[in-house]
Amino acid sequence: MNPETLLQNLQHFCGSEQYYKHWLGLCYTDGVNYLAENAQCLWLIDAIASHQPRVQKIPRLRDFQLWFLHVGEAHKFIKPTAGNKAVLTCWEDAPKSGDKPVVRQNIPFTDFPLPEIKLYVRESILMLPDEN
Repeated sequence: MNPETLLQNLQHFCGSEQYYKHWLGLCYTDGVNYLAENAQCLWLIDAIASHQPRVQKIPRLRDFQLWFLHVGEAHKFIKPTAGNKAVLTCWEDAPKSGDKPVVRQNIPFTDFPLPEIKLYVRESILMLPDEN
């Protein structure tokens, strides 16, 4: 699926009729399931779920987390380190230059089709922003 079609289709998700449970305990929505299947990025759910035990210990992040995957160097200040293709970050609020993310994981290789994706974890459910 080309990136334009994927983005267009993701915009149609509003709420979720079903929740899926990751083997690490994190639940996710129809939209995230669609993203994972069509962008072939189940690894992205794995990565976010793997950080939950540490992130959930931070009281201000128990109810809401903002996750970004940035591929390449397109973002103003969120960039992967040298030798990496992407970076996954978690924030408690919209990132600003000079702020440090709660989680930063460099991704050495990815064929993720979009330059970036924003996801939320709200009350232990991973979702697209429009599913909030």
